[in-house]
Amino acid sequence: MGRRILNDALRTIVNAEKRGFASAQLQPISNVMANFLQIMKYRGYIKGFEVDDPHRVGKITVQLLGRINDCRAISYRQDIKAQNIENYAKSTLPTRQWGYVVITTPNGVLDHEEAIRQKVGGQVLGYFY
Repeated sequence: MGRRILNDALRTIVNAEKRGFASAQLQPISNVMANFLQIMKYRGYIKGFEVDDPHRVGKITVQLLGRINDCRAISYRQDIKAQNIENYAKSTLPTRQWGYVVITTPNGVLDHEEAIRQKVGGQVLGYFY
């Protein structure tokens, strides 16, 4: 596990969605994972999530809606400039209508639409659609 905490959590969510489960348990957790899930909730891909006992190993319980087709973390956090975000999103996502690329920026963790609106670049964390 170690460095792939976000990737393992996102794969757990996708597997639970494919099996038709209503919720998924994620363990261990990180702040980046909670921010990624916050964006997914804001964009309507998950119903909600609850963080349990964050001071120790911790768990996150994610309530699923059945909307997620795929979500992945980029294991090497690739730098991206503000003007290149739209091209990266076009090449990564299946269509323009579906999905979001999640980027960590100096303004916090944002999806690609918000990063373009704020004209800020950063490092790509992953994507979901």
